[in-house]
Amino acid sequence: MRDKTGDTVGAGLNYALGDGAPAVFHASAGGEGENSAEGQFARKMVQIANGREVAGGFTLDEAGFALVRHESAVRDFFDRSQLSATYEPEVAALVREMTGAARAVIFDHTLRTDSDSIREAHQIRDAVPLVHNDYTERSARQRVRDLFPASEAEALLGARFGIVNVWRSIGGQAQTSPLAMCDARSIADDDLLPMERRARDRVGEMQQATFASRHRWYFFPDMDREEALVFKTYDSADDGRARRSLHSAFDNPQAPGDAAPRVSIETRVFAFFQEISAPD
Repeated sequence: MRDKTGDTVGAGLNYALGDGAPAVFHASAGGEGENSAEGQFARKMVQIANGREVAGGFTLDEAGFALVRHESAVRDFFDRSQLSATYEPEVAALVREMTGAARAVIFDHTLRTDSDSIREAHQIRDAVPLVHNDYTERSARQRVRDLFPASEAEALLGARFGIVNVWRSIGGQAQTSPLAMCDARSIADDDLLPMERRARDRVGEMQQATFASRHRWYFFPDMDREEALVFKTYDSADDGRARRSLHSAFDNPQAPGDAAPRVSIETRVFAFFQEISAPD
């Protein structure tokens, strides 16, 4: 990991107002437009601590996220063939190791940047400056049904499964628009509200959150290509372990004026905890 660290920073995060008004997130398409949201939101100033300075670090089952050293043999993350042939086996192995899952299945790669020119050149998406979690109970289960044959999906849904994101910087150190993570131990179920998610290819559902002063926020300054931030967006196990992790991009007041734009990849992975064969 990088030697350079920074202090806790104060930054504004966009929370749901929680007034009962319908909320819709419109996901941007690669290279076209920006993310947008319908609803009532409140920008709250929070303290985001340097996660590198937390003794003992974090674990997926306690905080809902963890930073790990993870080198990749990929040379060009914009090359989809390298993602398929090289990165997916690397990430699947990492998720199996960190979660204990019997099977890890990659189903999405999303590349993001806060640079308009890079977004247009590579047809990728912008960062999301909204406190959110990617899935609800309903949409996580629906994603399995979307991507597996019906008989196999129902068998998979009958056992424990999770959805894990693997996030890494691919454009040098991530100094602008880094990712803030909320410790799952500071989140209550009542903080979470469903939010419809509309994209070009489908309509899904994510979670937004109302503000609570108990929320504990962290980030990892200067993440680079040799590190991965792994976090849960869903876990069907309801036994006291972390089931999700709120997160948001934010404007980093520590970023140097000449900092390179953030360019990142997040890979979404199903973690299945039992080997299940599809019924005949």
